[in-house]
Amino acid sequence: MENLTIFGRAIIDDNAIRQIKNCIREHDIGVLTADAHYGYSHPIGGAVAYKDKISVSGVGFDIACGNKAVKTDICVDDIRKDLPHILDEIFRRISFGVGRPNNEPADHEVLDRIAKAEFIPQRKMLKMAKEQLGTVGSGNHYVDLFEGEDGLLWIGVHFGSRGFGHKTATGFIAMSQGLDFTDRGKEGAMDSPPILLDIHSDLGQSYIQAMNLAGAYAYAGRDMVVAKVIEILGNPKVAFEVHNHHNFAWTEKHFGEDYWVVRKGCTPAFPGQQGFIGANMLDASVVIEGVEGHLSQKALYSTVHGAGRVMSRTEAAGKKKWIRDKKNGKKVPTIVARGKVDFDAVKLLMKGKNIELRGAGADEAPEVYKKLQEVMAHMGGTVEVLHTLNPIGVAMAGGDIYDPYKD
Repeated sequence: MENLTIFGRAIIDDNAIRQIKNCIREHDIGVLTADAHYGYSHPIGGAVAYKDKISVSGVGFDIACGNKAVKTDICVDDIRKDLPHILDEIFRRISFGVGRPNNEPADHEVLDRIAKAEFIPQRKMLKMAKEQLGTVGSGNHYVDLFEGEDGLLWIGVHFGSRGFGHKTATGFIAMSQGLDFTDRGKEGAMDSPPILLDIHSDLGQSYIQAMNLAGAYAYAGRDMVVAKVIEILGNPKVAFEVHNHHNFAWTEKHFGEDYWVVRKGCTPAFPGQQGFIGANMLDASVVIEGVEGHLSQKALYSTVHGAGRVMSRTEAAGKKKWIRDKKNGKKVPTIVARGKVDFDAVKLLMKGKNIELRGAGADEAPEVYKKLQEVMAHMGGTVEVLHTLNPIGVAMAGGDIYDPYKD
């Protein structure tokens, strides 16, 4: 059996292919989905099945980053004139950076779990976890409103475990080097070998516990944000919902054997399993369902998690230097070199398409991504599209928002 399957080789850069090859050993199985691109140690859009290992760098820093979408009973035509106000309220009441824009309390049972975490160092992150619960952050994370094929309103969100997941990842990177959880480990270069932990070791078991708790925290955050948007919309009925994640490791059976499957920036799509996949701020997103088949098996029942970048943030937006403002203590960006994207033109394009935009920046412009329709076509019928969702409102962190946990 060939141990590496690549979907959409023609639209994947060689760096990502080299990275996935560095991640798999003789008895491992590797997959690149068609949205794959270069990442840290393990490519985004890469899945690897390990017999006895779990990859800290494969799961990555934003543990259990994921997507949630819900369908409401609101007719888009009935609220179209109110969309500017609705987007204003979303942008006002939901945080798209590190801090909170308001004093609305954040509470969830996952905070009790963190207070009593099996992996004790996570308990010390309770204050940060509470402060960031229900915050979206920045980067490619968003709260979007969509119109479905039947004219009804959908809500879609994409973000992960924020600083709680990030500090969990960096702590285990340090521990893998013989340091303490709170020490600063060496992350290494982009093409560093994957950081693999033996699943039978104490460290491996601790990581699994910590990863699962970070996953629960990410789900709680997405649930809270969607609930807040529903409240802003006047508490409509929810007719359908789908919630899925990536940047995680699962125990699964493939080709008759048990594996730990690490998916970084790709989504589980077993037969009958549904997922929400975002495109970019301009193009249609989709709700999909996994399909059985030979190619699906070779994909380790994995599919794309988005369209996939074709331009780095620096290339798109230019090089920034963050300097702390002496008056308010906040970090503000100073442009060192200009990028390729004219974001004023992007905003005009969005306005012309009647899409309300709040925040965002040149590094999230539509042209920095592949086309989701093309990416899905390269997945060879491994998934079926159930719903096509066209964006009518997009809220993201602005380019002036500093967030150390954005990707």
